[in-house]
Amino acid sequence: MKTSHAELNALGWNDWFEQRVECGPEDAIARVAAVDRDQVLLVDQVGQFRAKLAGSYRYHNRLPHERPCVGDWVCVERKPGDDFGVIHAVVERRTSLRRKSAGNDVEYQMIGANLDYVVIVQSCHFDFNVKRLERYLVMVKEGGAEPFILLTKTDLVDAATLEAQLAEIRAAGITAPVVTLSNVTREGLDDFMRLLVPGKTYCFVGSSGVGKTTMINRLLGRESLATGAVSETGEGRHTTVRRELVRLDGGALVIDNPGMREFGMLGVETGLEKGYADITALASGCRYSDCSHVSEPGCAVLAAVQSGEMSQEHLDNLLKLKAESAFNDMSYVAKRKKDRNFGRMIKSVKKDLKDH
Repeated sequence: MKTSHAELNALGWNDWFEQRVECGPEDAIARVAAVDRDQVLLVDQVGQFRAKLAGSYRYHNRLPHERPCVGDWVCVERKPGDDFGVIHAVVERRTSLRRKSAGNDVEYQMIGANLDYVVIVQSCHFDFNVKRLERYLVMVKEGGAEPFILLTKTDLVDAATLEAQLAEIRAAGITAPVVTLSNVTREGLDDFMRLLVPGKTYCFVGSSGVGKTTMINRLLGRESLATGAVSETGEGRHTTVRRELVRLDGGALVIDNPGMREFGMLGVETGLEKGYADITALASGCRYSDCSHVSEPGCAVLAAVQSGEMSQEHLDNLLKLKAESAFNDMSYVAKRKKDRNFGRMIKSVKKDLKDH
């Protein structure tokens, strides 16, 4: 029996997906709550159940970012009495958050899909870093979600330090909303909870130990997310060990994430333009349309730096991220070409063996 799609609205379903979904007659709609190797934990209007990818889907979608990730909507067939459902398709993603895979592998890694807001969490105490904030913002803008900045552990810094950090964020041209709170004193927690809208999906990202999971557990009113202990270095007592979509009592949906040491740039041209909107706006006044903002005459961006309107550090960070993205983009294209050539060679060898 087909799922009534309207019943999924509380899980984030809306008309955008309704207009694009193409499932088989025996398929129902469910949302990915977690991915555990070859198994996928799904949730629908009834509850949670597990599923596996259909063999044909796995064959035709071999790249990691083509597979279901947390937050995805999927077409799943589940016959009465079966312990597992079978996923036949992933519904088109409205938004996403992805990064270059950690290390030397030039590939996309999906963080989450169909996110309404991405909450970038930094600690005021040990983790505050505007350059890292700018990096996260680029990736959020690229994927189409709306960013929030959440500064935690305000109980560990004085008011003057917090004010200086907020001023540094605004001086960098960052216009995303900023919320501050303490998980210890609960100051700011109720204000943040009031911002969470029922049926909307919030993905929390940041380094390990900044308080993401502790805060979500407080929002839930219980210790429910899987965590592991970390050393007592002032960086928090727990760290998330897997991505998971959970629903709060108020109706908002949240995704916690393991702390990420790396957040590599890959395919983020749009995100760079939106993430550095102040520089993008100034660039329209440059003499040359392809101005690199390094040494060209008539560069409006360099003029803004020289006049003190913009910091050199802010511009340098953009140029660094652009260079990193361009390098990874070229490597990704080369890797895909190499994979295609290898695939053609295998087909040719198989054909020769068959002919003989």
